Amino acid sequence: MSNEPEVASARQLDALYQKTDKIYYEFARGCGLSETAYWILYALEVSGGSVAQASIAEEFSYSRQTVNSALKALEARGLAELSFVEGSRRKKLVSLTDAGRAFSAERIVPAIEAEDRAFASLSPEERAEFLRLAAAYADAIDRELARLAPEPDDSANKGRETR
Repeated sequence: MSNEPEVASARQLDALYQKTDKIYYEFARGCGLSETAYWILYALEVSGGSVAQASIAEEFSYSRQTVNSALKALEARGLAELSFVEGSRRKKLVSLTDAGRAFSAERIVPAIEAEDRAFASLSPEERAEFLRLAAAYADAIDRELARLAPEPDDSANKGRETR
């Protein structure tokens, strides 16, 4: 056995992200929710009870279809409702119902408080450093993966006749 310290790697970070995702997945399932429905209720709770549907998809990087499916399930359970943003025919607002507020108070709020306690268990310096490093890594991986993105081409239009 070697006494040399293990070299940190991106695989270790991937494993930590997977572990965190699994924790939230299992918690959501324990609440009787899909992971997406859990995060929608979470977003509603931290926003005061209402949030634009488009901002949910954007904030959590979900497709609109994924959000729509989860919202239908939440509506069917009477936990959330959709309405049009005042003055708009397209933009929709998602809001907690009374049953949704009660469910959130029982299941979502305690999870948010647990997150806050877990984060507070780190020293102020550790919290600041964690956020700084997580942001730096997110920016770095975004730059690196953007370099790998294929260049747009017209291959989908090649071979089509133009009229």
